Amino acid sequence: MTDKIKHHLSDDLLIAYSAGLLNEAFSLMVATHVSLCDTCRAQLESFDAVGGAILEGSGLPDVPQVAMSPDAIEAIFATIDLAPAQESRAARRKDDVLPAPLQDYVGGDLAAVKWRPVGMGVKQAILPTAKGATARLLYIPAGAAVPDHSHNGTELTMVLKGAFSDEYDSFGPGDVETADQDVTHTPVADISEDCICLAVTDAPLKFKGIIPRMLQPFLRI
Repeated sequence: MTDKIKHHLSDDLLIAYSAGLLNEAFSLMVATHVSLCDTCRAQLESFDAVGGAILEGSGLPDVPQVAMSPDAIEAIFATIDLAPAQESRAARRKDDVLPAPLQDYVGGDLAAVKWRPVGMGVKQAILPTAKGATARLLYIPAGAAVPDHSHNGTELTMVLKGAFSDEYDSFGPGDVETADQDVTHTPVADISEDCICLAVTDAPLKFKGIIPRMLQPFLRI
């Protein structure tokens, strides 16, 4: 898939993720995308390397030493013992619709997703993440549209299956669309296939239609 991805994450997002500055929902988006995209994964690794070099070069002379907990060594070895099983599980998931980071949140692949209708055939499943931003899976039937909306903050939408297009571009599997307060659009799923996406937002959307606005508090969009 990675050679077909045209819309990537910004360097700012990757740097923030590398530095541990993103909230859980946006971190999930980055982890999901880099699990499929060689380009962004390589870029993230380069940022990780730069950060490590800066820490190593600084020497951190003023950082006090902290005593390890009595069970620290046992905890480390327990993590090491689990690593092969985790890698094996990730390998088995390569052909699934949901990448491994998402499967850990829903407890499996698509069959485990607890969809809830939001209207016009569109369904969503809100994922359990910490406050500060919201992550959700979206199911958009082939040819269906998400109501026209703009944004109070930032919205990242990554295609997992199918494709969608809006007033700005077309997005296929692995692509991420970044939308902010300057973007007003009506995403429409490709007519040939149902579209499944991961969407994360740090503020409520601004819908144009009165019905979506009335339902918004109940749908947590």
